[in-house]
Amino acid sequence: MNRFDIIQKIGNKYHVGNTEAGEFSYVKALATIGKDIKDYQKGDTQQNHQFLDIRFENDRLAILVECKNKFSKWKKEKIQKQLQDYVRYEKAYSDKKIVAILVETDGDDVWVWYGQSVIIDDEHKKSDESIIKTFEEYENLCFGKVNDKIKVVDSIKILNEKLNSDGVNEKLRSQFVGTCLLALKNGLTYKNVNGTIDPNTGNNLSPEKVVINNIKSILSGLLSKSGDITDLNKAGKLSVLNNKVLDDQDITTLTYEEIKDILEFIDSNIVPYINDKNTAGQDLLNVFFTTFNKYIGKSDKNQAFTPDHICDFMSKAVGVNKNSRVLDPCCGSGAFIVRAMTDAMDDCETELDRENVKRNQIFGIEYEDGAFGLSSTNMLIHGDGNSNVVQASMFDRAEWIQDKNINIVLMNPPYNATKKFCDPQYTKSWDAEKKVDPSKGFHFVEWIARHVPSTCKIAVLLPMQAAIGNSRDIKKFKKKMLENYTLDAVFSLPNEMFYPGASAIACCMIFDLSQKHERANRDTFFGYFKDDKFIKRKGLGRIEQTDQDGNSLWQKIEAEWLDLYKNKREVAGLSVMHKVTCDDEWLAEAYMETDYTKLTVGDFERTIRDYYSYLIKSGGK
Repeated sequence: MNRFDIIQKIGNKYHVGNTEAGEFSYVKALATIGKDIKDYQKGDTQQNHQFLDIRFENDRLAILVECKNKFSKWKKEKIQKQLQDYVRYEKAYSDKKIVAILVETDGDDVWVWYGQSVIIDDEHKKSDESIIKTFEEYENLCFGKVNDKIKVVDSIKILNEKLNSDGVNEKLRSQFVGTCLLALKNGLTYKNVNGTIDPNTGNNLSPEKVVINNIKSILSGLLSKSGDITDLNKAGKLSVLNNKVLDDQDITTLTYEEIKDILEFIDSNIVPYINDKNTAGQDLLNVFFTTFNKYIGKSDKNQAFTPDHICDFMSKAVGVNKNSRVLDPCCGSGAFIVRAMTDAMDDCETELDRENVKRNQIFGIEYEDGAFGLSSTNMLIHGDGNSNVVQASMFDRAEWIQDKNINIVLMNPPYNATKKFCDPQYTKSWDAEKKVDPSKGFHFVEWIARHVPSTCKIAVLLPMQAAIGNSRDIKKFKKKMLENYTLDAVFSLPNEMFYPGASAIACCMIFDLSQKHERANRDTFFGYFKDDKFIKRKGLGRIEQTDQDGNSLWQKIEAEWLDLYKNKREVAGLSVMHKVTCDDEWLAEAYMETDYTKLTVGDFERTIRDYYSYLIKSGGK
């Protein structure tokens, strides 16, 4: 296939070259963003490859094509190493997902790599990809179709109704479904199961007991795969997953037909869409897990499960990569640590690097039993032995945290925590009437900042009250943070982000711990990031919207938000730079110019309605 035909097939409108010959020079490209290619060249490469034959891109995907006349005329390891060099340069140049292709110009062979990490070797080559496809087809392979997400989300309502009719308590459902999904992904046999004799007790085992025991066996085996997991940590996880879930009366009283029906539904309607070997599959899995958690917990208005797309945005904002050591000290269902693991592994070049990320670079702490079980299952589903997810109060794990050399913290602390969840030293100052955390979660942030290195960045979700800071306690912690650290950015996020769970309106704060705010002497970036192009859908929370061609609108919004923040650009109605102190409001709304060109008649009508509503509620006062 000649060069012209390749460009026409993938799509001429996506083709980008920066040399007269139409090749793509990474020396030139990296220089435009202030980087030197020498910093990314490996010493064991015989030739310092610089010119990629053909490159294609849009706002989220880059396709790298290297042409060879016949593969048989080249040493395979050599041309694969050359393509790996280009992948490394591309990762340094852009944040885009990558498809890497080797193609014959005097033959028909095509070798393709994509997905997590993009490791160029025989093991990771996509054996079912043997022809050149269009750019749009590769985009669907890498990101999945939004329609697939909708199908997965639609299945949640049916599954929940099925569990409800079978008498499974709402608080058990998410953990039970996660455990079933995990077992199915690891070869659980559940069809045509017959009763048997328990070899340990000699007692009869009914078919449903056989299935439950098989699930337990799979869980134990998966936890044992992580070589550095302690017996105590493994026992604790099994205790939660078995005693609190699989041995619960609601589960043990299910008939074989009921269990088989539940497993069959998950196997047919969830598993086919989930492939944890690529980013699209990881995204679908995260969407399912977080949406199901929110759905079954919608009656608990204190449950603030962070949506996966917000986790993704925050992870990318602080630059999670293969060198990151990430902690979530209030990890809940594990949404942040799973997203961090996915992003870090995307940046890896070898399977050894990927394993190192999973085993040694992602850390979580969770106090509450149910949430700890969720995070453990979530990490296991994503292929991690989760030896570094522990059940404890973060305030009891100071030494453990300090030993981990953390450089990124992602967290969403409880906003209304009772005394038992808070720092004991802080609660000593509470008067008798205080029942919940008056700092609205801020004291969690200040405590963790004192127990991680000064090279660390913290990205945290906090309620708007924490940014406005009217109360004595919030003002105290705002002052403490700026006396020691720099407020780098604050993003005002969608009002109903946690719907249908918590009703809190949250913002994301990013702190640079390397120096105090006054010494940094710089403006803080404020983003008014309220419109993420998600809409409410009854019973299932907020759903991603698409354009007329089925493309995600969120992907474009996220790219714009990240560009504004990383380049510190001011755009009316979206972002502003402003120097603040602890006495100021930390919100874009206080400093941003209004973009009047975007105002509509509907905006005025809505404002008038809101005002009349206020007058009625306040009695006209």
